[in-house]
Amino acid sequence: MKMIINGKMYNTDTATLVGDYQSEHQSTDAYYYEEALYLKKTGEMFLYGKGQPFSKYGKYYTRVYDCATIFPLSLSEAKEWAEKYLHADDYIELFGEVEE
Repeated sequence: MKMIINGKMYNTDTATLVGDYQSEHQSTDAYYYEEALYLKKTGEMFLYGKGQPFSKYGKYYTRVYDCATIFPLSLSEAKEWAEKYLHADDYIELFGEVEE
């Protein structure tokens, strides 16, 4: 998926996938959604999200229920997402060592 946001290109095909998350619902459930954290060559990070009609990403567009979008993330937002959804080793590889 490609989107231009605030004059910058965000492209899931050219960015590096860092990690992803799928909600606890079945993929056919109306509340199902998935998210993926990406790293651009510029060092910027963004979140790709996609979901069914009653998920936080769902919308109704001419009988297509699931909808995908991209959100640019600040470093602190990316770290917050990664803390929640990535394995500790993956977090450290991406952001460096953290205090014990």
